[in-house]
Amino acid sequence: MPSSVIAYMTYDPGAHRLRVHFLSGAIYDYIDVPEEVYLQMKSSKSKGIFLNRKIKGKYAFDKIN
Repeated sequence: MPSSVIAYMTYDPGAHRLRVHFLSGAIYDYIDVPEEVYLQMKSSKSKGIFLNRKIKGKYAFDKIN
């Protein structure tokens, strides 16, 4: 999963939470993200662009670190 901004991401299907670990060290949990959105992000060519267009501003989040 090479990305210029995202180190890696995980998804909790029971809680519908997408956790994104950024290369900067920041960690965010995006809340109530449908699994199909996670799967689309996982298969997208650019994870950062997908995050900016389809997740940020559309789902609530918690900053973990």
